[in-house]
Amino acid sequence: MPGFSGKHYNALDSKGRLIVPAPFREVLSSIHSSKLIVTNDVFDRCLCAYPAEDWQKLLDKVSQMPQTDDAVKFFMRRVIGSAVQCEIDKQGRVLVSSALRIDAGLNSEVVLLGLGSKIEIWSKGEFEGVADPSKVDKEAFKTKFAALGL
Repeated sequence: MPGFSGKHYNALDSKGRLIVPAPFREVLSSIHSSKLIVTNDVFDRCLCAYPAEDWQKLLDKVSQMPQTDDAVKFFMRRVIGSAVQCEIDKQGRVLVSSALRIDAGLNSEVVLLGLGSKIEIWSKGEFEGVADPSKVDKEAFKTKFAALGL
């Protein structure tokens, strides 16, 4: 399956609709899907959008985990509990629920990142804060990347 990749700057309209970039729609078309599941990221203040098939794989995986574990409960409350199925309309837009927009601090300017099996949706200001190379420990990351084979 082809994956999502690339960074796209976009804007929410006054109704909370967001245009899904054409390259992302092409990936969805290749897997015969016009639906995205949009939810909170587990830790970051952004949203994640999954094709329905990948979302189902995640649900299946989580359902096999111990449901009484505090980390699993947190994940389920934060991610599964906030998920909304979004249909891509004829203009290539999805309606992002007001609850999700509030959770992620989305205003008009957003950044969409293709990360293989999912799309991250960030407010432009929040993304600039987390993607700034000057704000990370480069040497520690280089060591970690090397250990991971990157």
